[in-house]
Amino acid sequence: MAILQAWFMDNSHEDPQLPHHRNPYEFVSPDHLAELGVLHWKLNPEKYEEDEELEHIRATRGYNYMDLLDLCPEKVENYEQKLKNFYTEHIHADEEIRYCLEGSGYFDVRDKDDRWIRIWIKAGDLIILPAGIYHRFTLDTSNYIKLMRLFVGEPVWTAFNRPQEEHPARRKYIVNFGEKIGMPLEAH
Repeated sequence: MAILQAWFMDNSHEDPQLPHHRNPYEFVSPDHLAELGVLHWKLNPEKYEEDEELEHIRATRGYNYMDLLDLCPEKVENYEQKLKNFYTEHIHADEEIRYCLEGSGYFDVRDKDDRWIRIWIKAGDLIILPAGIYHRFTLDTSNYIKLMRLFVGEPVWTAFNRPQEEHPARRKYIVNFGEKIGMPLEAH
């Protein structure tokens, strides 16, 4: 089973859809991501409609809303602008839950030292970003991803662009993950 790939990013402002590895590469472990509140599961995307593990995650975490999104130039109006919006650093008041069914893309999150970590999600990766974590998203050079989006209750799409240090979700995130405290992991 493939492990989630994540690494510290270089400081280049070139095409955001490139990998942006540092030289030498500096990979980030799943434990380091967990310290930031980022959770991950590897599931079988070919059986998402009848996946017991996915249903268990949804039931346990209260994800009762679900939709699917094909993100590519052919299927999204104003594709370039949408990608720019997704790539603007922001937080949400709620968790961001995404399950990659096809294709691939990058979630970038800030670590405790404000460094960017790039997380490469591919088919089968379910990722949860905690409320209040600074992050952004872009596709990789494949220019295609099919995502399942999960929410507790009705979906809220509001992004709060940085800076948001006084936002209640950001303040709660700092309390929960600001110190180097480990958290029990049920994800894998």
